[in-house]
Amino acid sequence: MKPKIFVAVSTFAEYGDAPLNLLKESGFPYFLNPLGRRLGREEIIKMGKDSEGVIAGVEPYDDYVLDHMPKLRCISRCGVGIDNISIKKAQERGIEIRNTPDVVTQPVAELTVAMIFDLMRKLSYHTILLKSKRWEKSPGFLLAGKKVGILGLGRIGKKVAEIMLKLDTEVYGTDLFPDLKWAANSNVNIVPFEELISLSDILTIHVSINRGEPLRIGEKEIRGMKKGAILINTARGNIIDEMALYDALKEKHLGGAALDVFPEEPYKGKLCELDNIVLTPHVATLTKESRIQMELEATSNLINFFRPSSREFV
Repeated sequence: MKPKIFVAVSTFAEYGDAPLNLLKESGFPYFLNPLGRRLGREEIIKMGKDSEGVIAGVEPYDDYVLDHMPKLRCISRCGVGIDNISIKKAQERGIEIRNTPDVVTQPVAELTVAMIFDLMRKLSYHTILLKSKRWEKSPGFLLAGKKVGILGLGRIGKKVAEIMLKLDTEVYGTDLFPDLKWAANSNVNIVPFEELISLSDILTIHVSINRGEPLRIGEKEIRGMKKGAILINTARGNIIDEMALYDALKEKHLGGAALDVFPEEPYKGKLCELDNIVLTPHVATLTKESRIQMELEATSNLINFFRPSSREFV
């Protein structure tokens, strides 16, 4: 009997038919998320309880959900992060987890750079003023010559570093396991965490979840940043202490911040009150090109789990 596939991703094939066509060609029976939004725990169980494979987004696969999906053998994550999945429970159950890490690198790096330019030249700030019929000007800053600190030098962090170096900045980085050869060849200075925070004019976060001792940028770290520095987070929403960031921005200790991720989404918190912050609704990987490629790779990963001899999508 062929394995049943549940496509939990709410936007699957929304930007092109290729992922759905690939799934149809596999011959596996499948069921699509009919709600057009992120699913809750009970909805995942109700729709996917008989499935052996899931093409997953950021909906929760915690212990409770996995315990109620007895036939599940593979979760193919459409994206890179897997912190929405109970890794321990999956290992206990023998459920394989696959993801698509390479395809997210370019879109996340590009959004990070866009946020840096927005804050440095106050693009969103001046747009808000003009839409309020106020012809007022506030000086920005040149990017050239600034010290850019990159927290996390994985695929995305490295890509951001390479772009920043081409824009005449000094690049510094911190990582638990830094690629020293790459850093030396790329002219990236590896420094300790505390030094990175204190020297950076621009600090951008690109760490994945740490299940041992989760990284936290709290009041101490934010107050240790340069006065007027800017902070970018396109990584994980629970990394930054929201109220400490709010206070530092309101008091102008920080010159600005840009966030694409939040502890709870949709976000409606106090940061929305400020005019020196750029907020985007978790869209770092949301380009038409990257979404199609991501869904193709996630589908291919699942097909190849059940049918190892199948060709991989290129």
